[in-house]
Amino acid sequence: MHIDLALILGSAVVGFLVGLTGMGGGALMTPMLVLVFGVTPSAAISSDLVAALFMKPLGVAVHLRRGTIHGQIVKYLCIGSVPAAFLGTYAMHVAGQSVTAEKRLQLILGLALILGAGAMITRFVLPSRTTSTSTDIIVRRLPIIAIGAGGGFMVGLTSVGAGSLILVLLLLLYPNLRSDRLVGTDLAQSIPLTLAATIGTLIFGHVEFALTTSIIIGSVPAVVCGALLSSREMSRMLRPFIAGVALLSGLKYVGLPIPALGVAAVAILVLVMVATLRTRQMEKVIDHDELVLAVGATDD
Repeated sequence: MHIDLALILGSAVVGFLVGLTGMGGGALMTPMLVLVFGVTPSAAISSDLVAALFMKPLGVAVHLRRGTIHGQIVKYLCIGSVPAAFLGTYAMHVAGQSVTAEKRLQLILGLALILGAGAMITRFVLPSRTTSTSTDIIVRRLPIIAIGAGGGFMVGLTSVGAGSLILVLLLLLYPNLRSDRLVGTDLAQSIPLTLAATIGTLIFGHVEFALTTSIIIGSVPAVVCGALLSSREMSRMLRPFIAGVALLSGLKYVGLPIPALGVAAVAILVLVMVATLRTRQMEKVIDHDELVLAVGATDD
């Protein structure tokens, strides 16, 4: 089995960013594999899914300890996402691995990245509130199952969606749910989702084990390091830029010409800066509200 040192280093960078910001790696790992290392889209997606299964438990353990996972929402998300993720891997299998099929999958991956990046940027512009607890939530079964099914299918087909599409759809469904509970709940449901997608890719034979091993060797320790060094300020600064990179990668996948990509890169940079400023303003408001609540509790 050949271990690629360059791929290990690249995976370490992605893993470190995932640990540092808490964002899903599908929007970064798969584009890196395809655009930088020349891996076919089907192999990149499958290998990324398997590697993600080793990266996610760390984050779930943190949220379990903090009590920021809503079990009922996780349950109904999984009812939709687990079978849909397996169906997504089957759809990739049916499409085949011919040159035409790989180009078609690359186009779908590009559209998924554009949609996922748009969802991430939307979350920066419309951050969740911090005053609601899990006891305030009314579990809406059918919408939650539908969100899980849509996101699960996209993850199985493209590896993109668990940390972007599902999260933003949950935010739209529960605008008052605290940000840490949104992230913890989404991360918890992503483990059975990713497991289902991994089983599907193993059954249908898309995984390249040497490639996957290199990704795991590089990314898993880096996720731990990133998580240990993570801070609220660092996450706030880096997340919009990661979304911008994902959006630019998606535009490249769908065949945008180089001159147009240059113009898009400038426009995305401006958009990212605006999103960053917007997020910082909202965080200042949130910090002020939390301080007022803390002072009030002390006075009581």
